[in-house]
This record gives sequence, C-alpha cells and structure tokens, in this order.
Amino acid sequence: MSSGATPKKLKKVEGASASGEGEEGRDYDAETQKALEEIDACQNEIDALNEKASEEILKVEQKYNKLRKPYFEKRNDIIKRIPNFWVTAFVNHPQISAILEEDEEDCLHYLSKLEVEEFEDIKSGYRINFHFEENPYFENDVLTKEFHLGSSGDPASQSTPIRWKEGNDLTKKGKDKNVGKGRKRVMEQKTFFNWFTDHGDPSADDIAEVIKDDMWPNPLQYYLVPDIEVENGVEGEDDASEEEEGDDSVVVVEEVEEEEDVEGEEGDDDEVMVEEDEDEGEEVVEEGDDEGEEGEEGGDE
Repeated sequence: MSSGATPKKLKKVEGASASGEGEEGRDYDAETQKALEEIDACQNEIDALNEKASEEILKVEQKYNKLRKPYFEKRNDIIKRIPNFWVTAFVNHPQISAILEEDEEDCLHYLSKLEVEEFEDIKSGYRINFHFEENPYFENDVLTKEFHLGSSGDPASQSTPIRWKEGNDLTKKGKDKNVGKGRKRVMEQKTFFNWFTDHGDPSADDIAEVIKDDMWPNPLQYYLVPDIEVENGVEGEDDASEEEEGDDSVVVVEEVEEEEDVEGEEGDDDEVMVEEDEDEGEEVVEEGDDEGEEGEEGGDE
C-alpha cells in the first residue's frame, strides 16, 4: 500500500505554496512541479481580479455616498425637531451607553447634530462630527474625531482640542471619581470624552466603528428601543392573560360536565324508585284481587 507516501507529498506541496521562493530548492516530480506552476499562474490571475474588484467597489461606494448625502442631510434637519434625539439614541445603544458617565449624558443633551463623513477616496479614512448647542461644559460648537491611514499604512487618529469651561472638564471628573474611591492607583476606565481624546490604538477603536457603521446608518432604531420593548411586553402580557382565561373556561366547562353527570345519576335513581313503586302497586292490586275472590266464595256459601 502506498498510503504512507501520499501525506509526505502533500506536506511538500503545502510547504511550497506557503514559502513561494523555496520551490526551486525542493525536489518535486515533474507532474507536481507542473501543477504547482499552473496553480501559481491561476493565483496571480485571481489576485489581479481581486485588485480590480476593489477598485470597482470603491467607485460604486463613492457614487452611492454622493447619492446618500442629501438624504442624510434631510434626516438631520428632521431630527432637529425632536428634543434629545441623539442623547436618547446613545443611551439606548448597549456599547455606547456602557462608556457614558452621568455627567457626560447631561452634556450630550446639548448634542444637536451628528455627522459621519468618509473621505472622498473612502479607503484613506473618515471623520465623525459632533455638533453642540451652547452649553455649560465647553466652548466648542463642533467636536471632530478623524481616522486616517498614515503614509506607512498604519491607522492614526486625531481630535479637536476641547476648550473646557472652568471646573467642567469631564475627562478629569472621571479620574477624580476613581481617586475618591480610595484606590491606590487610578484604574483606566474608558468614558465617552476619554474615548474622544484617546489616540493610543486607532486600529482597535470599537466605539468609532460602532458610531460609523451602526449608529449613523440608522439611529432611529436606537431612539425607539424603549417603545418597542414596552409594546412587546404589553403584547406578551395580553397573550398570557388570554391563555389564563382560556384555562379557566376549560375548568368551568369540566365542572359543568361533572354537575350534569351527577344530576344524571340522580335521575337514574329516581327512575329506579318509580319502577320499584310500580312493582309494589302491582303486588297490591294482586292482593286485592285475592281478597275479592275470597269474598265471592263466602257469598256463595
């Protein structure tokens, strides 16, 4: 059996495809060498198509970004008519609400507009713009956090310096709370404004990705979360109550049936008693007939 030789050949082929450059130094039979060269040629064609597809996809995305832009602007104009729309959506989002401190939530009541803008070529990055009304926390009208690929290809980020008003720096308040709890060292706890000013690891910025890919495309679903949950809860309770009522009606029907059975049994007893009375009556009549016969016999005498 040649079953032991096949795995060895497979390992050689796998090693060749992984290393690429070391194929000439390996000892392949002519048939395997020819197959490897054909696979490599196919792979080059696939890579070329993938690169072309990426370019085409970028062109389509650029086209539809321009088509979507007026609708995003229209949506933002409508959102302005709803008080506290954005802070409500943020509070209802599980990942964003997880980093919101109480003071930050109060600050976001002044958030009037949110925008996500992808760079024209898309692949080089995007920015998130937070528009604020006049508020007691900072002087900025717009806070922007931007993500882009550097010349080396590594992601980088930068954000607008926040001009905090005296005594209202929310990035310091979070740290002061940790110190006030008696901890020996300040534990790093991500809060919303700490996230905004943090540029340590842009490639792992989950909050930015959530805002860009989840919140921005459809914020309405998060604004309506409590209403949807309430509606589902009420419907569930109604269904449960209907089921309970249905069970009670079944019990009542069973009780009625039992009562009818009992009445039926009592009716059968009455019939039996009537029959017995009728039998006794017949016996009485027969006795009377006997007495009459005896009387006739006495008259004859």
